[in-house]
Amino acid sequence: MAVSRVCWARAALWGSAGPPGPYVARRLQFVRSGMAWGAPRSSKLHLSPKADAKSLISYVVTKTKVINGKYHRFLGRHFPRFYILYTIFMKGLQMLWADAKKARRIKTNMWKHNIKFHQLSYREMEHLRQVCTKGRYPEVHGDFRRDVTKCLFLGILSIPPFANYLVFLLMYLFPRQLLIRHFWTPKQQIDFLDIYHALRKQSHPEILCYLEKVIPLISDSGLRWHMTELCTKMQRGTHPAIHDILALRECFSNHPLGMNQLHASQMKALSRAMLLTPYLPPVLLRYRLKTHTTVIHQLDKALAKLGIGQLTAQEVKSACYLRGLNSTRIAEERCRTWLGEWLQLSCSLKEAELSLLLHNVVLLSINYIGTRR
Repeated sequence: MAVSRVCWARAALWGSAGPPGPYVARRLQFVRSGMAWGAPRSSKLHLSPKADAKSLISYVVTKTKVINGKYHRFLGRHFPRFYILYTIFMKGLQMLWADAKKARRIKTNMWKHNIKFHQLSYREMEHLRQVCTKGRYPEVHGDFRRDVTKCLFLGILSIPPFANYLVFLLMYLFPRQLLIRHFWTPKQQIDFLDIYHALRKQSHPEILCYLEKVIPLISDSGLRWHMTELCTKMQRGTHPAIHDILALRECFSNHPLGMNQLHASQMKALSRAMLLTPYLPPVLLRYRLKTHTTVIHQLDKALAKLGIGQLTAQEVKSACYLRGLNSTRIAEERCRTWLGEWLQLSCSLKEAELSLLLHNVVLLSINYIGTRR
């Protein structure tokens, strides 16, 4: 009996008997493959330290997203008003970080390729104007310094223990004074821009009154007549034509309305019209008005090269607001028409005539259709 079992096993192994059973066939296949390709691999997977670190980071990120999603749903269900403010705050942080990264990228490209500010594209110039501080680009006066001042003020208030709750309360009660534009709601953006325009609009009568006062100081009789006609149209509520303004370019390049001939009171009024601080010595006021107007003139040239049709609706309204028009309550097509008039005038002026461009903040906006209530 034992001999017969040994013979059957040898026959099954060497194929001298009938076909082996399925179990023996599988064993033979496993042995042959092992002999041909080496020993079988271990079923355990050994990762490198880098792979382990990546796996851990991926796990943490996934868990964070899950927890963050649950937290958002909890706030949305139980604290809907706070959730709206929280969402706006988080989006504001993302936009602020994105703006800073883009400005840094533009500055790096300027440094590498030795590019000047006026050589940039319109969108790069506008972005740099908004977020750049005075440092390396003294010609750019953006909103970033005012935003940084607000952030520093809130940071100082948050230093004492439990003072952050007071900061949140102040931010809720005084959003225009304490929050930067990245954290405004869409409704707040419109309301706050209306408030700022109302502040600069208070200086318009003073600027027009000064234009009337300098009429006797104009030596040329033809220019005196054109200035009188322009002031009369402005008082009647008529929107002036471009050729009516360009006819007076000589008055704004020399005495009495040139940039270097403006009086301190007039420069303060023009600073308020440009949303610049008027509480500076006359020398600094003149310097800021010059540099600010030069930047706008450079932006106008870049925008004329790009074309108004390439701008989005938000970009058009922002460009109009910068140049003195309260575009929050005006239709997009009318804003594009007004911006076209501004560019036609601006691109016709030389550097010595920028005082006229500065006064156009009032001349072109005060009586435009839709701005008078």
